[in-house]
Amino acid sequence: MTEHASARPAHEPGTHVMSPGILVATAASLMVLTAITVTSSRIDLGPWNVVVALAIACTKATIVALFFMHLKYENRFLMVILIAAALFAALFVSFVVFDTVQYQPEIRAADQAVRKGS
Repeated sequence: MTEHASARPAHEPGTHVMSPGILVATAASLMVLTAITVTSSRIDLGPWNVVVALAIACTKATIVALFFMHLKYENRFLMVILIAAALFAALFVSFVVFDTVQYQPEIRAADQAVRKGS
């Protein structure tokens, strides 16, 4: 047998890092942000619609990563990895947007025509 008698399991049943109150508050904040997302989608903010929607989505993703994925209570190196991955994703999305605007002007013209028509 290679198991040691004094070895304890890493996760004991019934234990949890966060209290149920924090989990309920986190879930409630996500529900409130979802309601804000639905409400803001019905308000015409012009070109700011996408900015508001992305800001709310990023806030919700941050809450999920910090509390439900327990990154707030983990090693700081994991937070650095998460931030680096988010920055790389933003960089790649910006490349796609730049490419779309630069090389496909008909998309931009169609978007402006739709805005003038409404």
